[in-house]
Amino acid sequence: MVTTATTKTKKAPAKKKASKKDDAPKIRIRVRAYEHKILDSSIKQIIDTVLRFDAKVVGPIPLPTEIKKYTVNRASFVYKDAREQFEMRVHKRVIDILSPSPKIIEALTNLSLPSGVNIDIKMV
Repeated sequence: MVTTATTKTKKAPAKKKASKKDDAPKIRIRVRAYEHKILDSSIKQIIDTVLRFDAKVVGPIPLPTEIKKYTVNRASFVYKDAREQFEMRVHKRVIDILSPSPKIIEALTNLSLPSGVNIDIKMV
């Protein structure tokens, strides 16, 4: 009769590394628009405003373009094979502002951007 002894080894719990970069507050701005030219011009306007107050900017980081496709019958009654396809593209970008001051937040709220540009601002 052969007996085998097994020993259990416990892994040490993973330690989280706390860095000074993560402790500082930052603002995350998500910008969305249907036209990429308007999106890029509004992002340039946001970055120029932030750099005027000497803050560090990370981005713009392009996110994947969201494409919504719609298929519609061309004829209203008979011709089922005749169809048209339409699509809407939503272009997205992300900008991070590291250690923002109250002046920067006030300047961003007073900023006038073109219509068709959607902005989401979060404190992270």
